[in-house]
Amino acid sequence: MSHEVINPARLGEPKGWNNGMLAPAGGRILFIAGQTAPRDATGRVTTEGFVEQFAGALDAVLAVLTEAGGAPEDIGRMTVFVTDMQAYKCSLRTLGRAYRERMGRHYPAMALLEVKGLVDDNALVEIEATAVIPPPSHLQAPHRPPVQA
Repeated sequence: MSHEVINPARLGEPKGWNNGMLAPAGGRILFIAGQTAPRDATGRVTTEGFVEQFAGALDAVLAVLTEAGGAPEDIGRMTVFVTDMQAYKCSLRTLGRAYRERMGRHYPAMALLEVKGLVDDNALVEIEATAVIPPPSHLQAPHRPPVQA
């Protein structure tokens, strides 16, 4: 389900995100809780590298999304929490590659926040998202052209 990109000219051109995403009518909203990289049986993040944790967290977000019947382009908003902004900035090229491998060229409205810590002391990245998923096709109203006056 495609969102309408909203980027007011007075805010300048965004790079790697969009300022707003207007969801189409009739979609179902999916709120995806903060996700981290894969965890072991005790619930602790098992990967060490910043990029690997980012990719793992994004994979977890996408697992929830696909389980609900969505696709990456259905994500309208994403918030990324990092414990080390400098590590994020130093990893931009490889982070961008990991992002595009999973999301293509779809850039939702995004926020990036540096936080003091996450619940799991091993976690460096946590990602949450909001998506609008199209209703099942049998529930969609038929398309009707606008009435001419």
